Amino acid sequence: MRLRTPTLVATGMVAAIGLAACGGGSDGGSGSAADSSKCTNKIVNADAKKVTVWGWYPNMAKVVDNFNNDHTDVQVCWTNAGQGQTEYDKFQTSITAKKGAPDVIMLEAEQLVGFEIQDALVDLAPLGANDVKSNFSEGAWSDVSQGDAVYAIPVDGGPMGMIYRKDILEKYDIDVPKTWAEYAEAAQKLKDAGGPAFGDIGSNIPAAVTALMIQKGAVPFQYDLSDKLNISIKLDDQATKDVLNYWGDLVKKGLIGKEDQFTTDYISGVVGGKYATYVSAAWAPGYLSGQGVGEGDDAGQFAAAELPQWDESNPVSVNWGGSTFAVTTQTSDKQAAATVAMGLYADEASLTDGWKTQTIFPLNQTVLKSDEFVNAKIDFFDGQTANKDIYVPAENAYAGATYSPFTVYYYAQLQAQLVKLFAGQTTGDQAATDLQATMVEYAKSQGFNVR
Repeated sequence: MRLRTPTLVATGMVAAIGLAACGGGSDGGSGSAADSSKCTNKIVNADAKKVTVWGWYPNMAKVVDNFNNDHTDVQVCWTNAGQGQTEYDKFQTSITAKKGAPDVIMLEAEQLVGFEIQDALVDLAPLGANDVKSNFSEGAWSDVSQGDAVYAIPVDGGPMGMIYRKDILEKYDIDVPKTWAEYAEAAQKLKDAGGPAFGDIGSNIPAAVTALMIQKGAVPFQYDLSDKLNISIKLDDQATKDVLNYWGDLVKKGLIGKEDQFTTDYISGVVGGKYATYVSAAWAPGYLSGQGVGEGDDAGQFAAAELPQWDESNPVSVNWGGSTFAVTTQTSDKQAAATVAMGLYADEASLTDGWKTQTIFPLNQTVLKSDEFVNAKIDFFDGQTANKDIYVPAENAYAGATYSPFTVYYYAQLQAQLVKLFAGQTTGDQAATDLQATMVEYAKSQGFNVR
């Protein structure tokens, strides 16, 4: 989803998520007492149970109306409590106060564990979540689960690929790279020919860098909610060092840019042909077109390709981003809230609007397997069937990832290391070593035993 991405790189930390903060409990939820006058949307069936929802999808008003028009037993009372980190801060405040949370909340998948460990989210498995499990890929379901427990319902995701400019690659006779070795070779060839930068690796995309580390074989965190006290942190492994050294070397040689992404200057560079490629996710076409990329002289110049691989014979699919709906433990009616979490943005009208407007890359298999979606000719890609060629296979091959209870803090520390790395002030090896030491110290300070 185009508005999701910047929140993934927020450097502000959600209030300390240590064991002292766990076991928040509930003093009763807001659902049964929802005041219709405080809803952003219209309540269609006034006598139905009302469930409060926080969410920031751009087409949320339409999605809520679709749900309310389709249900007589339960109604959504929606509020936009802010996007990403703004919403998370408000949710954290309500957890600490044990009041003020909505019944259902939109959360990025990588943020779930940090709230699960505080007992702030309801296990949806006993409430029927497994009835919709078949609607999602194994990886998408894994991202919202802990063992047999299910803490959210997936909505959209970010299977990664690579966008490239056809005009630049054609002008300089460069083949689309299938491996990271070929990517580096192409970048050198483009520079030697006097062309633009081959790509960009801004320090403000730690979520993407983490995904690329995982693609190489890194397992930054291993954590099981059933064993709250213990966590494994492996950030100084060879795979992580290899990835950081790879991108640091490309920056050092001047083969790619190091500009922060999601900025006006960066977008101007994309529009102006400053970069030949953009390593990104399935939501990127919507984000870029929303910023005016692909119009005027840029029209028809972009195409999508598979994410380059470290080992072409053993491809690995990774994910950047993804949003869900979770039920909070402050709800007064878990079943009604679960009905909303499972049904909101799950109907055909909402899903169709979501993907056609490029608001989301849907994870629901009813869409991913539909001819209309799979064979859609994407205008941004000059009619290329990018869903069929790139993004649907990448999503179905994604195996899921394990996130830590302190994702925001980790991203802030990785971002700090990337700033130093791209400024030539450290090496990939040293950055990984320092990141490991920082995260181990932090985890211990929060009461964890680090394995």
